[in-house]
Amino acid sequence: MMELLEVADKNNFAIPAFNVSDFAMFNGIMDVSERMCAPVICEIHPNELKHIGTDFIKGMISRAEASPLPVVIHLDHGATLANCMVAIRAGFTSVMIDASALPFEENVARTKQVVDLAHSAITYTKVTDDSDPRKAADLKDRCDWHYAPSYHAMNVSVEAELGTIGVINEAEGTVDMAHIKYTNPDDAVRFAQETGVDCLAIAIGTCHGAYPHGQQPDLKIDVLKAIKKAFVDNGIKTKLVLHGGSGNKVELLKEAARSGINKINISTDIKFAYYNKMYEILNADYDPEKKALKTLREPNAIQPECIKALEEVAAERIDWFGAAGKAKLY
Repeated sequence: MMELLEVADKNNFAIPAFNVSDFAMFNGIMDVSERMCAPVICEIHPNELKHIGTDFIKGMISRAEASPLPVVIHLDHGATLANCMVAIRAGFTSVMIDASALPFEENVARTKQVVDLAHSAITYTKVTDDSDPRKAADLKDRCDWHYAPSYHAMNVSVEAELGTIGVINEAEGTVDMAHIKYTNPDDAVRFAQETGVDCLAIAIGTCHGAYPHGQQPDLKIDVLKAIKKAFVDNGIKTKLVLHGGSGNKVELLKEAARSGINKINISTDIKFAYYNKMYEILNADYDPEKKALKTLREPNAIQPECIKALEEVAAERIDWFGAAGKAKLY
């Protein structure tokens, strides 16, 4: 993750992080990203991972390794250390530990625990030559078998969250902006320094879910800029992330991408496109008298148009965030 976001930060763009929950969705995101030559982050929530199983990740890794793009497979909103360890063992290259609902000190402690584990993935390797690049600087023993990075789980990045975003009640069509606790720049600096976290999701006014018509918020870009300036002034390399990217005002998302946000999470937008198209296709073939589909039953007759709808939405976000063509920078 850090390798991707370093380039995004230097070139003032953001990489969309798309939540996927089946292989068709994942393939669609990979295909549209390759056509647009855009770096890509594919995310899976722990609930989705439980649904599809960790063996699914092997297929994602195989597809990613065959791609010319830089690709990150990221765990979204891991709630526990166990969530994060399952992901690391499955082959995720980045994990999120979300302890944002806890008091500051507890958030720091939980985040640091995951950071320490993810950054210290090691194995025993026989390293006898002082010039061997695998030789660790802080050897724990004096025998020939030294600690060296694990090539299976090296460079696992960690994302955390500080502050809280809004709550949408989709059934009632309401948005609770009072729930938002905007991220304080001084707290963000302290949090990054004390945890060593690679990426930090900040609260500047977004919500998870689908906004009711006409209730899109005005994002506090001034808060974002203050946090970014504080990080630069204090020499902090932690990259900034925006959650709840779906449904927001386009110009504000573009401005956030230009102002220091390097990763923007997108879930609701692509899932609505995918499943609404699926509903449309299945509903058109439905026989209400028989309470059954007339002819459709094969995935290759149902899913292609769903994937196309998802890709169209994803392509818009790739353009909005300035990521199109940026894979050439890696």
